[in-house]
Amino acid sequence: AAADGLGSIAIDTTQLNMSVTDPTAWATAMNNLGMVPVGLAGQQLVTDSICVPGFDPSLSMMTGITPINPMIPGMGLVPPPPPTDVPVVKEIIHCKSCTLFPPNPNLPPPSTRERPPGCKTVFVGGLPENATEEIIQEVFEQCGDITAIRKSKKNFCHIRFAEEFMVDKAIYLSGYRMRLGSSTDKKDSGRLHVDFAQARDDFYEWECKQRMLAREERHRRKMEEDRLRPPSPPAIMHYSEHEAALLAEKLKDDSKFSEAITVLLTWIERGEVNRRSANQFYSMVQSANSHVRRLMNEKAAHEQEMEQAKESFKNALTGILTQFEQIVAVFNASTRQKAWDHFSKAQRKNIDIWRKHSEELRNAHSEQLMGIRREEEMEMSDDDSGDNPSKKLRVDDSALAAQAYALKEENDSLRWQLDAYRNEVELLKQEKGQLFRTEESLTKDQQLQFLQQTMQGMQQQLLSIQEELNNKKSELEQAKEEQTHTQAMLKVLQEQLKSAKELAEINGHDESQANEINVLTVALVNQDREKNSEKRSPGLKSEKEALLIGIISTFLHVHPFGANIEYLWSYMQQLDSRISANEIEMLLMRLPRMFKQEFTGVGATLEKRWKFCAFDGIKTI
Repeated sequence: AAADGLGSIAIDTTQLNMSVTDPTAWATAMNNLGMVPVGLAGQQLVTDSICVPGFDPSLSMMTGITPINPMIPGMGLVPPPPPTDVPVVKEIIHCKSCTLFPPNPNLPPPSTRERPPGCKTVFVGGLPENATEEIIQEVFEQCGDITAIRKSKKNFCHIRFAEEFMVDKAIYLSGYRMRLGSSTDKKDSGRLHVDFAQARDDFYEWECKQRMLAREERHRRKMEEDRLRPPSPPAIMHYSEHEAALLAEKLKDDSKFSEAITVLLTWIERGEVNRRSANQFYSMVQSANSHVRRLMNEKAAHEQEMEQAKESFKNALTGILTQFEQIVAVFNASTRQKAWDHFSKAQRKNIDIWRKHSEELRNAHSEQLMGIRREEEMEMSDDDSGDNPSKKLRVDDSALAAQAYALKEENDSLRWQLDAYRNEVELLKQEKGQLFRTEESLTKDQQLQFLQQTMQGMQQQLLSIQEELNNKKSELEQAKEEQTHTQAMLKVLQEQLKSAKELAEINGHDESQANEINVLTVALVNQDREKNSEKRSPGLKSEKEALLIGIISTFLHVHPFGANIEYLWSYMQQLDSRISANEIEMLLMRLPRMFKQEFTGVGATLEKRWKFCAFDGIKTI
């Protein structure tokens, strides 16, 4: 049962889609066939329906069936693949002379080389040493018909099958352990390794098959091109007396005249006219000439139909023009003073637009009607140029009357247009006056706003200048006080020095004592200066103020060009959100020897900047 079931074993799909890696063999085969190399890795070899033996190539064109690939599983060349969700379980295979044991299912599947094109031969290695050709045939004939077995002395052989799909069944036996009979001798057992083999016979048969398929494909394409080619014009028969008689009868028939005249023209261009056939050709040319009268009659009938259509069109156009005149008259009446004053502005605008549109259409239709009348008058003048003068006078009178009527209509339309333009001009004047008023008010408002802004800027500048003047005045007063104080101190010191020198000369002290007196006087002056500065600048109230002074001095030190109070306040607010700009400014003003205020810019760009100047006093000292 296991041996019978071997024929229906499903082959893994990964062993079917084998690619070819030897491009040289493929190029040689395709060059021999006269085809572009196809069928590389992952590509199908043939794509059309004619690849299946016995398949009608015209079936797909007649029924709409898609082309069939013979390499598709289930077409007979390749067995159908197993379902992917069902695992393939290998079982023990019993033969008459040997037994095949399946490999361990946990081991990976045995490796194989890439499948050559048209492969029908397999390599079988790992045979027992005592295996004979009959035993090998007994094992592998279950896969299909064997055409040849080539056994070697080194425990391997090559087996060639009749069809390609039989090779896949033989590959399934790769990995099985083969044991001859029930013997446990090492020479009677071996692990089979089945792989694809590259044989010249297989490749030659595959080339022949591809060549046949290419011929069939070329034939199918030729048939398809012939089917889709547009039909050629019908062949024209050669001249003969019998054909000439038939053609003469066709030339007399109105329904067959166009076909017959083509044949006659071809015969004359071929040079069939000679002395013998000249009379027949003359009669046929005479028959062709007889159709000229028929064609002229047909043309006259068509011209008459065209004249009737023109007349009906002219009458309809006249009626349309009359209705347009009535509509325009309604619009003109509504634009007069009695009715125009009672309409609203939007209604007047719509009536004006409608009136203009109607007048344009009326003028276009009147021009078209006048053009038709002019054409008729020109045709009548051409036709009646040879008639009596009384008729000419009547035609001239009618033309003059028509021209007078047209001029009257044009005069009326121009007068109505003039009235409408006057009304439009009055409306535009009113709207323009309102627009001028609104524009003037807008410009005045803008100027007032601009002046208010400039006044505010000037007020701010004046306040800042006043503050600066007050600060300068206080600084000048302090400087004057310091100057008077220092002068008094200098006088006192000079008097002390003089008295000290006199005492030293009287008492006989040396110069060292005089130097000590000078040093003491300088120290007294410095102490006095420090006391004056402490009096002028009140002391810090808390640690917070000291911390603020340190941070501000550091910040202004890294900004040598100074910073305004808003910039400084935004930086300090990141450290203490409760601090205000007024507090910072008051603190800076309390310490004039550390921070000084400068003004930069002109006019509206005037800006106050604070700078750190503590080191400037040290340098001057």
